[in-house]
Amino acid sequence: MSKGPDNPETAAAAGLSHINESGEANMVDVSAKSETRRVAVAEALVTMQPETLHAIEQNRLAKGEVLAVARVAGIQAAKKCSDLIPLCHPLPLSKVQVDFARVSDNQLKVTAECRVTGKTGVEMEALTAAGVASLTIYDMCKAIDKGMSIEKLQLCSKSGGKSGDFVREASGGG
Repeated sequence: MSKGPDNPETAAAAGLSHINESGEANMVDVSAKSETRRVAVAEALVTMQPETLHAIEQNRLAKGEVLAVARVAGIQAAKKCSDLIPLCHPLPLSKVQVDFARVSDNQLKVTAECRVTGKTGVEMEALTAAGVASLTIYDMCKAIDKGMSIEKLQLCSKSGGKSGDFVREASGGG
C-alpha cells in the first residue's frame, strides 16, 4: 500500500479527522464532544495602490462604502461557511466581528473574530469571513486598481476545544 497523502493509514497517522478508515472524506462526528466556548481570529492583508486606500478612506468609490459592505460580506460569509466548505458543520455563531486597519500607505489588514459555544471550532468561519471581506474590497475597488492582491490569509488564534489554544507568533510585515 502506498504511503502518500491519499493513503488512509497515512491520513489516520497524521491525525486528519476528515478522512475515514477507507480513505474517504467525511464530516467528523462531534456528537460525543462537550460544548465549550470557542473563539477564532483570522486575518488577511489587502495590498493596493496608495491612491486606492485613500479613496476607500475618503469614501470616494462609485460602488459605495467599501468597508461597510466588506464588513457585512464577511459576517454573511461566516454564517454561510458550512454551505461553502463541504465538511464544515453548521454553527450557531454567537458573534462575528470584522475590522479593518491601515498597516501602511498601501495595505489594509482585515481581521475577523468568530465565537460560538459548541462542539466544534470556528476557525473556518473566521478564515472565511476574513477572506470574503478581502474579496469584497477587491470587487469594489477593481475598477480603479486591478493590481490589488490578497495576502497572508491566516488563523491568528483559536481557543476552546480538546486541541487547546493556538496563537500565531508575530511575523512582522503587517
